[in-house]
Amino acid sequence: MAMVEMTGVTKSFTNGPSVLTVLHGITVTIPAESVTVIAGTSGSGKSTLLNLIGGLDRPTKGSIEAAGHRLDKMNEAELTGFRRDVLGFVFQFHYLLKDFTAAENVMLPAFMAGEKRADAYDRALGLLSEVDLAERVEHYPSQLSGGERQRVALARALINKPSLVLADEPTGNLDPGNSAIVEQLLVDLVRNHGATLIVVTHDAGLTRIGDRLLELTEEGLVEG
Repeated sequence: MAMVEMTGVTKSFTNGPSVLTVLHGITVTIPAESVTVIAGTSGSGKSTLLNLIGGLDRPTKGSIEAAGHRLDKMNEAELTGFRRDVLGFVFQFHYLLKDFTAAENVMLPAFMAGEKRADAYDRALGLLSEVDLAERVEHYPSQLSGGERQRVALARALINKPSLVLADEPTGNLDPGNSAIVEQLLVDLVRNHGATLIVVTHDAGLTRIGDRLLELTEEGLVEG
């Protein structure tokens, strides 16, 4: 079963008379419950590709289907619902709210989606335990290390039980020791929760964690 289907996807950006095409006719199938790593140099279009899969941007040409949703046909309200109900995001920066504890940061997406506060909080505690932060649930981001903050971000990405998790350079700001911890936790969490993971990176270490490695080049996506 496919989680993501991209067919002939091109993405161009226009600046006055100039047109910059970043992605050229991308066609790829990502199986459900798999871990796919997409590698490429800086500026190759990796983040653009992930934004298209996440419904944060629209293709110039081509079709994108994710979790049974035709993203290129959806309006903004539908895309908002798709991101809320289907996706979990992990970014290079943790984007934690500084005035919220670790548990509050994790529970917030579920609470905003309409879940009862107590239920969202309980699930946040469980997820924080899964990333080995059970003793840090009431700590604020300023009281956590960089690696711990990114582990909170991993837990937050899973709070709404997503079927698809997208990670954009998730270890980009971490030292090698914390990178290894976050890499393993990310894969373990996604597999334990039955989700699909797509990671984009230029980190050679991250290229080893997937079931499949794809290289983003000017010719498109090629098997690594």
